[in-house]
Amino acid sequence: MGEVGFLTLALLALSSAIVEGCPPSDRAALLAFKAALKEPYLGIFSSWTGTDCCHKWYGVSCDPESHQVADINLRGESQELERSRRSGYMTGYISSSICRLSRLSSVTIADWKGISGEIPRCITSLPFLRILDIIGNRISGELPAGIGQLKRLTVLNVADNLISGGIPPSITNLTSLMHLDLRNNRLSGELPRNFERLGMLSRALLSRNQLTGPIPSSISRIYRLADLDLSMNQISGSIPESLGRMAVLSTLNLDGNKISGNIPSSLFNSGISDLNLSRNALNGNIPDVFGPRSYFTVLDLSYNNLRGSIPKSVSSASYIGHLDLSHNHLCGRIPAGSPFDHLEASSFVYNDCLCGKPLKAC
Repeated sequence: MGEVGFLTLALLALSSAIVEGCPPSDRAALLAFKAALKEPYLGIFSSWTGTDCCHKWYGVSCDPESHQVADINLRGESQELERSRRSGYMTGYISSSICRLSRLSSVTIADWKGISGEIPRCITSLPFLRILDIIGNRISGELPAGIGQLKRLTVLNVADNLISGGIPPSITNLTSLMHLDLRNNRLSGELPRNFERLGMLSRALLSRNQLTGPIPSSISRIYRLADLDLSMNQISGSIPESLGRMAVLSTLNLDGNKISGNIPSSLFNSGISDLNLSRNALNGNIPDVFGPRSYFTVLDLSYNNLRGSIPKSVSSASYIGHLDLSHNHLCGRIPAGSPFDHLEASSFVYNDCLCGKPLKAC
């Protein structure tokens, strides 16, 4: 082989090495991202050295073809850390330099407890982003108004932060979204009226905020929705009867709101198995519609203004594990048999005139 052949092979090897490494622009963006964060205990960023950020940089994964950064996965409470009996703590903020990683598919910066600042507005310009998970920090400010531009987003998890303001109307443009978790923030205002546009949604967790207004009946048109948690807000109005006709809804938590009116009878003959309506202003009677389709691991109607007697049809439910009817205005004899024979007095106390086991005799 001549000198030209050796030179050709050398150039091929060099170009191969260049292609396999991450682009210098991605490396620079990651280092700027790192510079905005301080992680004093675990030293996870000590691996962020060398020219190739695709190779052994902790929490960084690259696209196998383009070698651009595709995933950032930094968890302060991972199994790996639990095995070493350590828990992460990180301060600083999420730098807008993350937006220069144009092929990002997932961003997980979770459970670091001390990361503050706001969600970079420019994050809505990442066209391939599927997962945004920043649970368990001290991130404040508002959700980006243009969040609806992330057409591929399947997971939006910003729970356990200090995020305020309203839920952006554009969020209903996230037609690929499957998991929405906004729990334990400071969100206010009403739920978007056209919630049904989130047609792929299976979990909507919005508890422990300051949300107001009614429950949009359009939620019941989300066919795949299995878990709906609106508890510990300031939601008012009545419960849409259509929620009880949803195909796969199994958990409905509405406790700790200002919901009034009667309880829709549809909720007791549905696929819902975990139903918590406690600590509201519900009134009227408990619908006497229980039957073989009624299967509840939890049925909590406590702390309302319910009147009348306990329906005898409750005994025909296929299963009721935990039942709480306390702190209402119920009256009359507690029915005998299942499920009442395994319930304690605490399930029935603080009513007007209930009697019979496990309370005093009638």
